[in-house]
Amino acid sequence: MDLQTSVFLLFVLFAEGHSLQCYQCRNRDDSCSSQIVETCHSESAKCMSSTSLLQSGGHTTTVRGKGCSADCPSGSLNYGIMRTVVACCETDLCNAQNTPDPRTMIPNGKKCYYCDEKSCLNIMSCSESEDGCITITPKNLKEKENGPEVISCCSGNLCNGAQSVTHSFLFLFCSLLSCILLH
Repeated sequence: MDLQTSVFLLFVLFAEGHSLQCYQCRNRDDSCSSQIVETCHSESAKCMSSTSLLQSGGHTTTVRGKGCSADCPSGSLNYGIMRTVVACCETDLCNAQNTPDPRTMIPNGKKCYYCDEKSCLNIMSCSESEDGCITITPKNLKEKENGPEVISCCSGNLCNGAQSVTHSFLFLFCSLLSCILLH
C-alpha cells in the first residue's frame, strides 16, 4: 500500500473516532461555576452555552446552561416572562464563555405581544437579532386537551396580536354578510 493511501486511511479512522468535547454545567445557577468536560454522543455536533432570564411574581432568576447539542440555533428568544440567549460552536471546549445576560442586550425598536397568566395583551420590546413574533394556538380550541399546536411567525411591530385576528374575522364576516344580502 502506498504512503498516500495509508495517510488517507489513518485520517479517516482518526476522524471517525474523535468525539466532540464540550463544557457542561453541573449547577445551572447564575454563575455556572461548576463545569465538567462532557464527551458528546455521535449525533451531537455542537457545543452550546445559554443564559435564561425568568421573571415570575416580581422575582427574576438567571439560569445558565452548557453542554452538547445535536441541533443548536444560535440567537435569542424572548417570551416575555422568559428571555434566552443561546450560542453554539463546533470545536472542542469552545463553550467556555457564558453567553451574555439578556438584560444587557440592546433594544432594536420592534415589539411583540406576549401572554402571561392574566392577559395576552402584554407588549415586550425585542432586542438585537430578534426580528419576528410568534403566535402559538391550540389546534382545537373547543376541547381542553393538550394536543398539537399551530405555531405561526410574522414580522413587523405587534403583528402577533389579537387585533390582526379581529380584522381578519371582520373582513370574513362582512364578505359573508354581503354575499347573503346580494343573493
